[in-house]
Amino acid sequence: MGAAGFRSAPGVLIAPLHDEFGWSTATISTAVSINLVLYGVFSPFAAALMERFGMRRVVSVALLLVAAGSGLTVVMTQVWQLMLFWGVLVGVGTGSMALAFVATVTGRWFVHRRGLVSGVLTAAGATGGLVFLPLMASLSETLGWRAASLLVAGGALVVVPVVLLFLRDHPRDVGTVAHGADPAVADDAPAVTGGAGRRAVSVLVEAARTRTFWLLAGGFAICGATTVGLLGTHFVPAAHDHGMPATTAAGLLAVVGVFDVIGTIASGWLTDRWDPRRLLAVYYGLRGASLLVLPLLLAPTTVPPMWAFIVFYGLDWVATVPPTVALCRERFGARGPIVFGWVFASHQVGAALAAFGAGLVRDTTGSYDGAWWGAGALCAIALVLSLAVRRHGDAGAVREADPAPRAVGR
Repeated sequence: MGAAGFRSAPGVLIAPLHDEFGWSTATISTAVSINLVLYGVFSPFAAALMERFGMRRVVSVALLLVAAGSGLTVVMTQVWQLMLFWGVLVGVGTGSMALAFVATVTGRWFVHRRGLVSGVLTAAGATGGLVFLPLMASLSETLGWRAASLLVAGGALVVVPVVLLFLRDHPRDVGTVAHGADPAVADDAPAVTGGAGRRAVSVLVEAARTRTFWLLAGGFAICGATTVGLLGTHFVPAAHDHGMPATTAAGLLAVVGVFDVIGTIASGWLTDRWDPRRLLAVYYGLRGASLLVLPLLLAPTTVPPMWAFIVFYGLDWVATVPPTVALCRERFGARGPIVFGWVFASHQVGAALAAFGAGLVRDTTGSYDGAWWGAGALCAIALVLSLAVRRHGDAGAVREADPAPRAVGR
């Protein structure tokens, strides 16, 4: 929740930064794009670092980076400082606590109900960002955008002692085994001693030789483009263009977060029971249809069709994560968390391109309509990519899986 909340702050700061510094929407969106790219690209390296140094150390350092990046923005005066503080420091920090962290926790601590657990953790992440938005929007309007930045910095620092006191790396650290694991089977996974960067890159090289990886990465890039990149970053300014107050628009995104909890947990439950490929196809198809009608719903006030869109989009927001995590683990075995980290990197690359592209569309045409329609078309492509993933057991699929946990160097 904290990681997503910290990363989402630029969504409500675009207009205040433009008003104070005169920076264009596209310029500010570039900083958001850097943030989004690093949030994803650093994720597989963070997963490898967690193998090497443990989750507790990695997450603690990540929180300190977020606090530093957010806190330093209050004294910035130049665009490059925005790029460095919000783009690089906050991007790397939040990327270390991103969805590869979810995949790592799920893989280490659970055997049964992995889909459900990944759904709960994913819902917490997405909801954190959306619930933070109304508070940050309110602070930005009443006390200024610097107050919102300091809130993020303070929130990150508060979480550090919680992580140090309560987060544990393995079930064996507290004398137990993963949920659903056989207690008679010792947890004798070898300690990872090699370089985390080399481990992350070697897994990418292996995974990139498979068709499944590229299909999942392509679909997930579109997922990122149509959620955090487009709606998460530009919904508030787009609604403001139609006369809606920023606090009202941010409140609507918070409602998305509420329904996201229901939708993502339900998606995790379904992933344990149904074909994850078909679930992904359904999610992308419905999301694309809703984006095509969004330009018709934006207005100074919230009309019933807009509420219907918000509820539906909340249910679908990150429902794609549990099926994608399941497919990565099913196809790539013990390498699954790091492979998912790279797939998630594509998610954030797509989000970054959408964040910048939508800002450019707005500056060029004076409207976000083209961005919404383009995103709807992309969802149709993601639907096709999801169905193209081989079923488990098809020819070629077994060769992609890692049959047993492997130590670095083997």
